[in-house]
Amino acid sequence: MAQNAPDESLALLTRLSQKPGVQSTLILSRETGAIVRTSGLISNTTTANPNSTLPASLETAPDNYSNGRKESGIQSAEDVASMVWSFLGAAGKLVDGLDKEDEVKLLRLRTKKNELVIVPDPKFILVVIHDTPPA
Repeated sequence: MAQNAPDESLALLTRLSQKPGVQSTLILSRETGAIVRTSGLISNTTTANPNSTLPASLETAPDNYSNGRKESGIQSAEDVASMVWSFLGAAGKLVDGLDKEDEVKLLRLRTKKNELVIVPDPKFILVVIHDTPPA
């Protein structure tokens, strides 16, 4: 994905979002962590469009947004983007500590319920969240 144009990244996001078990996908700006595009996650802001290609703010909004999904444990797109941004930063510091000339290429985080696949490239951070397959 290193040399992909935004259209190619969006095509990849669309293709990945249609795979079985995928709950949501995000493309984040590599510079700021702002949401460039998302599917499957709700937004805390009433003005955010999940299909927008414009960056959304990572500022937190009140927890009482309209559809009430927050209470059921579903995270907002902004929450996930912020956590991924922090996780990628921490992983980058770990890699720098091991070898200053190396870089993070792929992160996979598996929990009992979900697996996150995070692919950083020079312009974007691609995040795919899917169900953890039964063992």
